[in-house]
Amino acid sequence: MAKVRFDGVRKVYDNGQVAVHGASFDIEDGELMVLVGPSGCGKSTLLRMVAGLEEISAGTLSIGDRVVNDVAPKDRDIAMVFQNYALYPHMTVAENLAFGLKLRGHGKAEVQRRVQGAAEALGLAAMLDKLPRAMSGGQRQRVALGRALVREPSVFLLDEPLSNLDAKLRHSVRAEIAQLHRKLGTTMIYVTHDQVEAMTLGQRIVVLDEGRVQQIDTPMALYQRPANLFVAGFLGSPAMNMLRGRLKSSSVDGLALELADGPLLPLGGLTLSPGWFGTEIVVGVRPEHLQPSEAVGHFSAVVEGVEPVGNEIFVNLRHGAQPLVMRVAPQPLPAPGERVGVAVTPAALHFFDAGTGQRLEWVPG
Repeated sequence: MAKVRFDGVRKVYDNGQVAVHGASFDIEDGELMVLVGPSGCGKSTLLRMVAGLEEISAGTLSIGDRVVNDVAPKDRDIAMVFQNYALYPHMTVAENLAFGLKLRGHGKAEVQRRVQGAAEALGLAAMLDKLPRAMSGGQRQRVALGRALVREPSVFLLDEPLSNLDAKLRHSVRAEIAQLHRKLGTTMIYVTHDQVEAMTLGQRIVVLDEGRVQQIDTPMALYQRPANLFVAGFLGSPAMNMLRGRLKSSSVDGLALELADGPLLPLGGLTLSPGWFGTEIVVGVRPEHLQPSEAVGHFSAVVEGVEPVGNEIFVNLRHGAQPLVMRVAPQPLPAPGERVGVAVTPAALHFFDAGTGQRLEWVPG
């Protein structure tokens, strides 16, 4: 096991494109860290730099106590799992697992020990004589994980390993990866564009956009206190409602947001910085923090669609020109085209600077 440290790591391609802008953060020994963000954000580039498959333009990258900028991939004590399984089709599971070990000159007894250990850890012990074509996608991905596992590396690198699996298999293999990490306690760096994978797997998450680190924290801290508009909008499904307007306050109505098209949206009784009033601001509210209510002081919205998804319902609303999504427990709701009263949970609101997109801190009062 080993700690991984990025210190001002930068990647610039020959055409001048900057893929990573000075990333600096640590991945602790034994931690499962997830790198997440949209396509082209730099997450796979960071992983490939750890693997030694991309040169580092500036900064230093350390694995353990050793700077590895100029260390060959084979000498970094890492193992990588790609999104395509890359199994040898003519080899059995046992042969696929053993192949890399034999190339490195390990003895027969050591190879057998490691192969058997990986097979048992991943539930492959009964499949060692099978060829990849006789296995499901989830089983083949487990073999790919096993091929990395037998290396007994200091750091595991996983590059979107579940992207080729269907939703049901993604869930089961994701659980297996989490269980494997708990069992091994090995440092793992996991790259994905899927926020569900990130939130369920990561002990901490690095959120990236356009080659820049936006925020690093635990999954729930990111969800509950996003540092900026990008993080707030990226994490959460359905996405956070973003309301742009100007804050107003009165002794009668309490705090309200005057939306761009005119209507006021009551936000409840809050104590906020006077400096926020009269200037453009973005208020974020998660769909679960909007709930049906006919109480005085709440607002009404037109129902545009109702999406039952089993244990909850997503309600698409419109307040003036502002679209909103409300997440509720199963219950009778007005039909599309009808109006529904909506209450906001004041203490759960998020406030962002409309110009910089940065979070504005406040204490619920």
